Amino acid sequence: MRCKTLTAAAVVMLMMTAGCSTLERVVYRPDINQGNYLVANDVSKIHNGMTQQQVAYTLGTPMMRDPFGSNVWYYVFRQEPGHESVKQQTLTLTFDSNGTLTNIDNKPKLTGKEG
Repeated sequence: MRCKTLTAAAVVMLMMTAGCSTLERVVYRPDINQGNYLVANDVSKIHNGMTQQQVAYTLGTPMMRDPFGSNVWYYVFRQEPGHESVKQQTLTLTFDSNGTLTNIDNKPKLTGKEG
């Protein structure tokens, strides 16, 4: 009888702790990386006055171009490490009608030597 009580108590205890966040860390979750991987060294090479071809040569093809006809390119890198919060890097480049780079918006700003 004592064995059945201990077994029942163990099962109930296991069921109650199954949803606890401490056990979630035990489960493997792969890192998920999506988009254009940018490093500070490459972004520092970009400056106003460059052509679209020069920018594409330096950074590669943008993840998205503005679909409404304006010359805006988006380089987006989203990283979701296993059990950590999501990090996103967005580089927005604006070109004039001649295809010359006029504005660089880098959020959050890449710092340090990466890559």
